[in-house]
Amino acid sequence: MLWATPVRILGGHLGLLVSLPNLWVSGPTGRTQGGLADPWLAAITAWDVGGGLGVSYLASVYLPSGTNLDAQTTTFNQRFGVSYTADGYNLSANLYHGVIVGPLRNNGAIYPDYLNLDLTATKKFGKWELGPVAFSSTDLPTHFLGYRPQRQVAVGGLVGYDFGKFTLQAYITRDVGQQNYGGRDTRGWFRVIAPLYTDEPAPPPAPIRARY
Repeated sequence: MLWATPVRILGGHLGLLVSLPNLWVSGPTGRTQGGLADPWLAAITAWDVGGGLGVSYLASVYLPSGTNLDAQTTTFNQRFGVSYTADGYNLSANLYHGVIVGPLRNNGAIYPDYLNLDLTATKKFGKWELGPVAFSSTDLPTHFLGYRPQRQVAVGGLVGYDFGKFTLQAYITRDVGQQNYGGRDTRGWFRVIAPLYTDEPAPPPAPIRARY
């Protein structure tokens, strides 16, 4: 959930975000699991540069959920974003930097700092939105001896439809390269974007009628 507040910071628009993701995970050799994972709290400031170009900075924290579906440690995450959103295009790049604040080792697993990069290049055709997406992730160096860093690159596509009061989007990606993940993954997402509340614009003032 995103609250676009009326607050401005150095000319940028401040937004507050919260997410309570619920995951369903099934591996080829492991059991299927589902439940709450990594509650997320964030604040973002976005600047309109002009000409359809915007930049943003997001600071957030992931909290342990108490389930087996996340790292069970606290992570600070910051994001640097740039987007072009004029003429029906959405050309966006977001670079994520994650820093493990809690224990780096938990239940025998090691959690290093990381970098992620998300890319989107879609175009609207009437109410439809189509285009490619891609992402990559890499572990940053850690002092644990023998740790095998994980890296991956995935590409895919997005399709969306604007119903007016809400927008539906679905996208799927497939790994084209990976290191130490044990195999290539296929991931799919389904997203509903809907405003829960929007300030109504103030009515225009009544015309002044004068008698002469």
